[in-house]
Amino acid sequence: MSNSYFGTDGIRGLANRYPITPEIALKAGMAAGIAFRRGTHRHRVVIGKDTRLSGYMIESALVAGFTSVGMDVFLLGPMPTPAVAMLTRSLRADLGVMISASHNPYHDNGIKLFDPEGYKLSNGTEDQIETLIDSDMSEYLAASAALGRAKRIEGAHARYIEFAKRTLPRDLRLDGLRVALDCANGAAYKVAPDALWELGAEVVTLGVEPNGFNINKGCGSTAPDALCRKVHEVRADIGIALDGDADRVIIVDERGRIVDGDQLMAVVAQSWHEDGRLSKPGIVATVMSNLGLERYLGSIGLELVRTPVGDRNVLEAMRDQGFNVGGEQSGHIILSDFTTTGDGLVAALQLLAVVARSGKPVSEVCHRFEPLPQVLRNVRYRGGRPLESKDVLAAIEEARDRLAGAGRLVIRPSGTEPVIRVMAEGEDQRLVEAVVGDIVEALQGAA
Repeated sequence: MSNSYFGTDGIRGLANRYPITPEIALKAGMAAGIAFRRGTHRHRVVIGKDTRLSGYMIESALVAGFTSVGMDVFLLGPMPTPAVAMLTRSLRADLGVMISASHNPYHDNGIKLFDPEGYKLSNGTEDQIETLIDSDMSEYLAASAALGRAKRIEGAHARYIEFAKRTLPRDLRLDGLRVALDCANGAAYKVAPDALWELGAEVVTLGVEPNGFNINKGCGSTAPDALCRKVHEVRADIGIALDGDADRVIIVDERGRIVDGDQLMAVVAQSWHEDGRLSKPGIVATVMSNLGLERYLGSIGLELVRTPVGDRNVLEAMRDQGFNVGGEQSGHIILSDFTTTGDGLVAALQLLAVVARSGKPVSEVCHRFEPLPQVLRNVRYRGGRPLESKDVLAAIEEARDRLAGAGRLVIRPSGTEPVIRVMAEGEDQRLVEAVVGDIVEALQGAA
């Protein structure tokens, strides 16, 4: 039986520790290359990365793996995850790779794989690659004359910038808008400021000086306080915070208040609904999205389809059921008319289009509904299975009884770290806080 290398979003872990080691990266490159080596044409793979120090190590190992099985490698350098997905399609590649651990600290890293259409791999394909990693792949090694070549692609940044700009009407400009932009010292530190500037915005930047260690450190979508302060300082019309690989976005309005993915989805849903651009009357979101979003969509005749947490689950439901807007409260927004994965810059541009057309401040545009009280707490554990503890199960059952008919409870383990997330929402703030507190206490006792 093969080991399980893939988690909920690729292979991820502490850099230079199993499974994020040069050895596994090399084998993953070989295995993925073998799995996608179909037909007799010259095969190619696109590789992008964020700004982590360990990206150099993983990139080199992947290149060795891919070229050893005869695949040519196109190196993009630091690029957003959605750019890698887009360029995989644009360059007619057989496979795309993003080296990133998204919003995690610099010492983590990961390997995300995309198929020729720019979609994340199915579980079946991941299983096939895992089996190959644990096998003897020497029989698949290319002959000396058939080894792959590696080259850096010039102009990749310009390609993605032009793609992002084309998601807006050609006559729409952002003149007169002052935008505070936090790129998290991550993958979008070059492309995002240039795209906004080319559209006419005045751009004030944060998090655009990566050094290999400062990605997501006190900046970006998971730490927006610095952006809130900058919006006040420069009197910006809007603040935009991306995460380390730029597949998610958080907005800050002109008053310095944070706008989450739920409000952003509400803005896009209403705008596209009015323009007749929704493929179906509704959107897809996860169980974590606020009940206020669901009620708001219902008030304008739209449906909210909920999925388990994870942008892959959202995209799967969108594809299966024919929706073209979906996302997560955390800021992963998928607009399938344009992208095959979350794209923080493209999502922000859709909001800016509404702001530019309406002439209204962001605080007004982005306040589509009053969210219900919602409490989310994370409990870190060292090992074992705390969710199977009798005390924890009893606390969860009691919480469900107390919330019956008055709210929702969602408890789930993180797919990328040893953390259990406890979320409750309802009309009564005190009740929500109390049930979450009781469950957290039980988890801490069992962790």
